[in-house]
Amino acid sequence: MHFFSLSILIVLPFFLAVIGALVYLLILAIKALRKYIRSGPVRAEKKAAARSLGEVIRRHRLDCHMTQEFVAESLGVSRQAVSKWESGASDPSTGNLTALARLFGVTAESMLKDINA
Repeated sequence: MHFFSLSILIVLPFFLAVIGALVYLLILAIKALRKYIRSGPVRAEKKAAARSLGEVIRRHRLDCHMTQEFVAESLGVSRQAVSKWESGASDPSTGNLTALARLFGVTAESMLKDINA
């Protein structure tokens, strides 16, 4: 009986320390999650402001209800080229940019102005 009470006295502080650490980590996780949830409007505003050329091209294409295939056929390029432009893997040439603007019914300057660096 004496050995059992001695082992509890040795193990109990470690057990309480582990429980305390877990509670502390849980509190930190909850605080971080609440901060992330509250930052939703800020993240949405930042995403809307930070547009790349690819995102501008994609937005104009979707606003005009066009597929990548249609845009590619209209410009005489591959669908993969249009996909690369939209993903940002590559940029269209100046000639293709002006052709895109004409296809979307906007000016190339207005497309470039929509880009926020």
